[in-house]
Amino acid sequence: MTDQVKERIRPVKSILVSQPKPSNDNSPYFMLAEKYNIKVDFRPFIQVDPVSIKEFRQQKIDILNHTAIIFTSRNAVDHFFSICGELKIEMPADMKYFCISEQTANYLQKYIVIRKRKIFTGHRTAGDLIEILKKHKNEKYLFPCSDIRKDDIPVFLGENDFKFSEAVIYRTVASDLSDLEDVYYDILAFFSPSGINSLLVNFPDFKQNNTRIAAFGPTTAKAVREANMILDIEAPLPNAPSMTGAIELYIKKANGIK
Repeated sequence: MTDQVKERIRPVKSILVSQPKPSNDNSPYFMLAEKYNIKVDFRPFIQVDPVSIKEFRQQKIDILNHTAIIFTSRNAVDHFFSICGELKIEMPADMKYFCISEQTANYLQKYIVIRKRKIFTGHRTAGDLIEILKKHKNEKYLFPCSDIRKDDIPVFLGENDFKFSEAVIYRTVASDLSDLEDVYYDILAFFSPSGINSLLVNFPDFKQNNTRIAAFGPTTAKAVREANMILDIEAPLPNAPSMTGAIELYIKKANGIK
């Protein structure tokens, strides 16, 4: 913790999490609010819009000319099968699916009978998935993604001469946050560079002042610093692998709780 961050430590009474409100009543955010008697609100700073069929066709991608699909999010799964539905494309039984996590793989059952399909699953990160892709170089991959995406997988595929196509099937855009203009929170919690971008798109004259910024992951932390804001809470930490864990450590220090 830098001296500048230490100087900014003051009691926390309210937090705005830049994500949708959890549907699970056991969310650690609710427990955090109850345990420390603080207000925790939720508001998605970004929204996902599908590309039109016309836009998809302009990319000149033949879905059935591929033998494997790479999914890195549930958004990608939803929008991919939505496009397939509009184009009246049915996935062949021998199509292979490479998913970034077990959660994403399980989500496929919304659209296909997963027990009859070849599904390969990473633990959680792009690096995990890349290790699996290395063992399946002879596939012809389709990577459905957002217009804003991480470079890891497409760069790996390109540098290692894999056969693959990248299809932009949805766009990540800033939500309208104009109703928050005169609302103050002690902590704003961010999870992606897109969230930081949304804040600045909505409030180009944003002054951080005493608002503490929390960021999850190195790319989000980098976006905070590049926006010339002070990063007060960085997650994950060795002793706090989650955003809520990192925030809780900060609250204990800021609110004088042992």
